[in-house]
Amino acid sequence: MANMFALILAIATLITGIIWCVDRFKLAPARRARLAELAAADDVAIDKTLQEKVKQPGWIETCASIFPVLLVVFIVRSFIYEPFQIPSGSMMPTLLVGDFILVEKFAYGIKDPITQTTLIPTGHPKRGDIVVFKYPPDPKLDYIKRVIGLPGDRVIYDPLSKTVTVQPGCADSTTSCTSALPITYSDMAPSDFVQTYDSNGSGESSTGFLQVPPDRQVQGGVRLAERTENLGNMSHQILQVPGQQDQVGMYYRQRNQQLAEWSVPAGHYFMMGDNRDDSADSRYWGFVPERNLVGKAVAIWMSFEKQEGQWPTGVRLERIGAIH
Repeated sequence: MANMFALILAIATLITGIIWCVDRFKLAPARRARLAELAAADDVAIDKTLQEKVKQPGWIETCASIFPVLLVVFIVRSFIYEPFQIPSGSMMPTLLVGDFILVEKFAYGIKDPITQTTLIPTGHPKRGDIVVFKYPPDPKLDYIKRVIGLPGDRVIYDPLSKTVTVQPGCADSTTSCTSALPITYSDMAPSDFVQTYDSNGSGESSTGFLQVPPDRQVQGGVRLAERTENLGNMSHQILQVPGQQDQVGMYYRQRNQQLAEWSVPAGHYFMMGDNRDDSADSRYWGFVPERNLVGKAVAIWMSFEKQEGQWPTGVRLERIGAIH
């Protein structure tokens, strides 16, 4: 189920909340009254012996004590901030495997944590935002990508130069598009990242990414190239594998559109990863509906040195802070 943890947390909060209310407003007054009766009948002061006779059951005490904690966790996680871990390298170099991020849940609306129905609209994604969303082909999975196209945009990706063109307000195929968003790129430069590969019976498969200074070589690895993408007033770094060709035949083909061109429908967004040659994004599976949006990634609160699917080997304290 897409929001199983949220559902379990909500049920646990509800049950402990009911027990807390029953104890506070019914059982506790009854215990106090019983305690007063015993003291009056024996004509003694209330002491530990009498208190033990009317002590609340242990399970009620436990549930009542954990309810405030569950309530705070439920409110914060459901409506304010939720922690996520970056499991893959698709958003490198902005986000690395092992980064733990905070996602602002109220950035795009206050939502029902179970059904993800928007209760109070608070805003919409902007180009360049890094967004966590429910993966449209399988909403049980959480994905994180950068917003490239807004509703009404026409997005064109050149698989040879690996550049993006965005034409705002041009989703209607009958509209003549004459203007484009000013998107510029810096020159390519060697990055600090090397993608490693392992040979198997069916070819080569990626085994991970190493952060190695450009003047050092890594056996069996490919040095990635890095450049700045200026998306309107938002600038960020992107990675590419030198010489690698896009799998254009696997691109999502939108009806009445040319290959590698997409018109973003109303209420949908076009997402791409910053690691352009190692990102399964809207180029391959299409658009993200607004109802799938979880929130905006705003900060890294912890970062571990690790590879995908492996245990951490260290801590990267220098990465803690706001996401740019």
